[in-house]
Amino acid sequence: MEPKELLGQILSTLNLPTPESGLGALQMWGQTGDRPTVWIAAADAIYLEPRLDHLCLHAIGNGSVPTSDLRPLFDYLQQTLVDNANFGFARVGSCGYLRAIAPIATADMPSYVVNGQMPSEFMPSGEAAASYRKLISEVEMSLHDHEVNQRRQDEGLKPVNCLWFWGGGYAPEQNIEPHPPLFANDPLLKGHWFSKTGVAANWPGNIEACLEASVAGFVAVTPVDDDPELLEACLHELREALLSGRLSRLTLMFCDGVQAEVERQHAWRLWRNQSVLLD
Repeated sequence: MEPKELLGQILSTLNLPTPESGLGALQMWGQTGDRPTVWIAAADAIYLEPRLDHLCLHAIGNGSVPTSDLRPLFDYLQQTLVDNANFGFARVGSCGYLRAIAPIATADMPSYVVNGQMPSEFMPSGEAAASYRKLISEVEMSLHDHEVNQRRQDEGLKPVNCLWFWGGGYAPEQNIEPHPPLFANDPLLKGHWFSKTGVAANWPGNIEACLEASVAGFVAVTPVDDDPELLEACLHELREALLSGRLSRLTLMFCDGVQAEVERQHAWRLWRNQSVLLD
């Protein structure tokens, strides 16, 4: 099963409509708390690895690149590539953005979905593809020998030798649409919840806090930090909540695309010893 974009996966499970565009603007909304009024695309830091007969994309975003590295890279792109007022580069915390007066074709999926694959398979197609590939090439040439990347390679880190532009569009007008409470640090998820006037808070650290704050159901997303102990603790908390009747049903989603529906009467099947799913 291939990984999918998390927001779309969650909304599909909740039987709620998925935004058709503007995911980059929603992500910025989730970061700043303010609705962007201009066209925005997300610009993920990536490493394009040249292989024998193709390029392989490595996603190195999600906070793994310190702002001390991102700041000079985005400043440099703003200085070298922006020769008019039609578009510009921006950085908010650990996330990058492309803003433009007129819409630009972008990819639909974030870099973590494309991670380890050929980027050409996920780029825009048709007439719009030319401008996208031109922008990608210009960014790649500008960042190729930047001193930040030279230092990162000397330290054994992947260089940020390109940006992945995705989710271009305008932020939707805010409206009221019932959504369960959200507990997550993901700015895209929070931005979508803000656009629906939903309740959104940061991940509180454990499932118990989510249960106490919302007895009628919720969406919780643990931080992406590869902490197996946190995952195990959350699974145990969910198991206890099922067995005690505090939860009657839950949906588990994992980063590799695996999804499981669990109900109270068969909760033991998931956490039994040598579970193939948990392995």
